[in-house]
Amino acid sequence: MSLQKAPLEHITFELVDDDIHQWTATLSGPSSTPYAGGTFTLSLVFPTTYPFKPPQIKFVTPVYHPNVKTDTGDICADLIADGWGPTLNVRHCAQLLTAMMENPEPDHPLEADIAQLLREKPKEFEKKAKAYTKEHAKSDGKKKK
Repeated sequence: MSLQKAPLEHITFELVDDDIHQWTATLSGPSSTPYAGGTFTLSLVFPTTYPFKPPQIKFVTPVYHPNVKTDTGDICADLIADGWGPTLNVRHCAQLLTAMMENPEPDHPLEADIAQLLREKPKEFEKKAKAYTKEHAKSDGKKKK
């Protein structure tokens, strides 16, 4: 309800088949990042213990990021779980996801090779992330070719 009254600028949410426990998010890549121009779909699954436990969030759209498993879309679980409490909500998750896209964390990676590239050759990381975004992150409702 809060998201309907005050929508977020770069991310939208909708229920999957009217199931309150399963949502889809659509995240626009932040403009100051190699993900700019891309539109990323994410899956959110809320446990029956929500808001005491955080939702499980994963990227459906492939993303080249050190904190996201390339083959599964899983994000670093600690990103959402650390500091989670019942006063936090989906808006908080959206802010964390945006911050994650803006500031990839190479020191606690799920993808060590991507993290190493980010640390040692940041321009090359940016080039690969941009190419991956162009290839996989739809911006017009269709997969880019």
